[in-house]
Amino acid sequence: TILDKVGIKFAILGKEEMCTGDPARRAGNEFMFQMMAYNNIQILNGYGIKKIVTTCPHCFNTLKNEYPELGGTYEVIHHTTLLQQLINDGKIVLQGGGTFKGKRITYHDSCYLGRANNIYEAPRAVLEALDAELVEMKRCRTNGLCCGAGGAQMFKEDEPGDKRINMERTDEALAVQPAVIAAACPFCNTMMSDGVKNREKENEIQVLDIAEIIAQSM
Repeated sequence: TILDKVGIKFAILGKEEMCTGDPARRAGNEFMFQMMAYNNIQILNGYGIKKIVTTCPHCFNTLKNEYPELGGTYEVIHHTTLLQQLINDGKIVLQGGGTFKGKRITYHDSCYLGRANNIYEAPRAVLEALDAELVEMKRCRTNGLCCGAGGAQMFKEDEPGDKRINMERTDEALAVQPAVIAAACPFCNTMMSDGVKNREKENEIQVLDIAEIIAQSM
């Protein structure tokens, strides 16, 4: 893993780890959210955890902004911010972009990373460290379009409408003719991957997490 390569000591909760409860709260089940949150907080505090790195903006937002009122106060960092720090400190050395050298990459802003927590630059700074061409979609940053999964919508049946949100967003990505659609959220990754497959472009365009791109370039 990237953390192993740069010599960072880390641990995972393994079977003790459960969902932060974000989907439950967004779906209106506050009781379930608090049950899950208190369970996580008890485990994290039991191990004396001080710093948490998340690969999911939903987890990042919940742990950072919603757990403190329930007794869970930690330094929470999203993995794109950590990657930016490691690149800036010279701990991650990219080999000229590797397989991504010269390729067009477009980045999809996650709602909970961007609008909710104002993290727009870290993911882009990481991608700009590659010898690749970063191209923006028409709607990006504060005006970026949701992938359609947030608010527990990913687990609901489709509502009446002419077009799925993930297809609208996928079409915006395809419009800039990228070789890679970069995401920083597992929900976004799934929705964009489904969109690319629906448009039968999976053999031409990769949908990858930024961490996957960096891991392949080290």
